[in-house]
Formats: sequence, structure tokens, C-alpha cells
Amino acid sequence: MLFYNRVNIETMSSTFEGLSIPSNVFNYSEELQRSIFDYLKQLNDDERKAYTIALNHLGSSFNIIRSTGYVSWKKRVSS
Repeated sequence: MLFYNRVNIETMSSTFEGLSIPSNVFNYSEELQRSIFDYLKQLNDDERKAYTIALNHLGSSFNIIRSTGYVSWKKRVSS
């Protein structure tokens, strides 16, 4: 069972802080899920809009861990 901030991710709805979450996110490791949710949590309003547009336009083809925003953020927090 995977948890994020004491919320059972497996029973969590497909939204997080008002953002839709692609269903494949719940297949990732707990560590990667935490990273994704940390990324989504820090998005500003413009980034949230861009994320939502990308998700809506790309649908099931959208892969958050390959998105420009996530990759840039991951590099920034890793260094």
C-alpha cells in the first residue's frame, strides 16, 4: 500500500490539489509517486494551466515523468 502525506494513494481519487492525475502514476514506485506529487504541489498558476492543457490535449499519451516541466524541476531539486 502506498502512502503520500498519510493519504493512501491507492484509494486516492484521480485528482491532487485540484489537478487531474494520469492513472499510470499509480503504477510507479512509491518514491517516484512522491516525487511527482512534490512536483505538482509546487506548480504556480501558469504551470498548473500548462500541465492541465498538456494532459487534456495528449490524454493517455501524456507522461509526466517525461514532461519538460517535471524533468527541469527534477534537475533543479537534484543539484
